[in-house]
Amino acid sequence: MAERHFVYPGMKLPFALLVVCFAAWGVAANMTDPLVQVFSRVFSMSTLQASLVQFAYYGAYFCLALPAAFINRRFSYRTGVLTGLGLAILGAFLFYPASIAMTYGYFLLALFTLAGGLSILETSANPFVIAMGPEDNATRRLNFAQAFNPVGTNIGVFLSAALILPNLNTASSEERAALGAEALLAIRSDELQAVMLPYVGFAFVLVAIWIAIALRPMRTRQEAAGGNVAFGATLRRLLGNRHYTFGVVAQFFNVAAQTCTWTFTLQYVMAALGVNEAGAGWYLQASLIVFLISRFVMTWAMGLVRPALLLTVMALSGSALSLIAVVVPGVPGVWAVVALSVSLSLMFPTIYGLALHGLGEDTKFGAAGLVMAILGGALMPMVQGALLDGFGPALSYIVPGLCFLVIAAYGVFDLSRGAARRV
Repeated sequence: MAERHFVYPGMKLPFALLVVCFAAWGVAANMTDPLVQVFSRVFSMSTLQASLVQFAYYGAYFCLALPAAFINRRFSYRTGVLTGLGLAILGAFLFYPASIAMTYGYFLLALFTLAGGLSILETSANPFVIAMGPEDNATRRLNFAQAFNPVGTNIGVFLSAALILPNLNTASSEERAALGAEALLAIRSDELQAVMLPYVGFAFVLVAIWIAIALRPMRTRQEAAGGNVAFGATLRRLLGNRHYTFGVVAQFFNVAAQTCTWTFTLQYVMAALGVNEAGAGWYLQASLIVFLISRFVMTWAMGLVRPALLLTVMALSGSALSLIAVVVPGVPGVWAVVALSVSLSLMFPTIYGLALHGLGEDTKFGAAGLVMAILGGALMPMVQGALLDGFGPALSYIVPGLCFLVIAAYGVFDLSRGAARRV
């Protein structure tokens, strides 16, 4: 019977190809997180200024999610996936001319283009996975697919730790200011070449994924190409659905907590332990390994415990760990920051699956709203960056701590409505 299938017959290979996509955007996201610290040093900027990296990256997610929904509704999820991959390929290749131009704005343009493509890809791939099998195990199926995202994030952090961070010149902002223009340009050129190489290599990987998906027909049972796009009526239904709208708010603060935690891990560890960027990078790598292992553990746990209950417990744990990071800014605080990845591990796919449950034909636009909520990753790091500049890395971790409390409230709301199921 169909309800016993994890994915429908004939969908195993398409599902596997999408799992590769989940890993791919994890690579990009976590190669980007350390760039705040990288550009702070390369261009001698404040943390707040360098946080425009995350504003460009997650701002693109916000801007392109809704167009992705129209593509998915008018054509198919597969068309959305191919469109997103194509734009991401262009953005990754733009890192080459950006490294030659050596201007911060050019890198922000490349990041915006790359992230815009990944926004379309993610807006298409998440509901695509949900539609590949029965609704009664949709959240668990999405958690399984998302479990491979941290495989990509670990690769991304490793690439940063191995190829980018060790190639940063140790000269401080004051020492760089004292250099002649030619010497400073030479240093910047070497550093930005190190930034460029993994992104261009990533572009070639995306090309291979694009070809594999383009050669494989993919259509779910629910899809019907060429349908009318009744956007106004769909929007009214979605805005009137309190469970969905609260899910969008929770997703905003989830992505904010995740981005803030990983973006400023380097600065926190450097201040707490007195190590350089390369040394701190390995703690970020450890955090992502914890995230990877925890994602699979949480997927297994959802077979035993209601998703919303797990979400609530992990969100409260994340808030407590953030408080430890604030009040004990030494070795205990460092490991509390690393352990935040346990709490983060299940949040994105769980909130996503719970919020979309039962939306039917509104799912494609509902998915866009949840991806647009990634705007939290653009805005809140600037808040934390401003706190970090003014009061130091330890106090800045109050920002993710407060974000976790909002997520916990959504978990409690879902449980109180009896909406959470073992899905």
